[in-house]
Amino acid sequence: MAQHARPARYASRWFEQFVGDMDPVARVQLAHETAAALLARVRSDADADVVERILALAADDGIDAVAELWADARPHSLPGALWRIHLLATMVAQQPVAVAAHFTSGAERLETADAVVAGAAVPTGPEEIATLADEILRGVFAGDLALALDRAAAFSRIAAAGSLAEADARDAYDAEAASRLTARASRLAILAGDLAASAALQRRDALH
Repeated sequence: MAQHARPARYASRWFEQFVGDMDPVARVQLAHETAAALLARVRSDADADVVERILALAADDGIDAVAELWADARPHSLPGALWRIHLLATMVAQQPVAVAAHFTSGAERLETADAVVAGAAVPTGPEEIATLADEILRGVFAGDLALALDRAAAFSRIAAAGSLAEADARDAYDAEAASRLTARASRLAILAGDLAASAALQRRDALH
């Protein structure tokens, strides 16, 4: 497998340069086409290995070049939803301990059904939060897309509440950290709203 590392990196750099040189309208069109093609390819294949390869690519940052293409898509669109799922998966992969702590405190703080919708194991440590992120990704590529987006939205709302709780706790002695955590909570709350809206569109067969 090691001999394929260099060509993959070269292809990624070429793709990024190619996309960067594109007309903005063509870039948006390509974002929609790649998102639809990726989901259609995985969902139409009965071989579970295809799903596993996509998940492995996501875990190893091999899908980053394509995901970056989705970053400028409208929030309530298929590529926009996939970009937000990618952001959540990246956050969990990079900071599993912090995300698990925020999820736990957020679930305790919110008096909603979000913890049930998200479906994380309790108690929720780094391993459980990574498993949850993996389950959401599987749902996107091989399960009920609307449900996966709803789970991701619930996950984001809980993590936002937990991040805000830590910001409140730190405010008296570490204002800078509290400000960063508050900003993160705000971004996660916006992310949750976008994912929930995309889930609603998917249920009407209107997420494109």
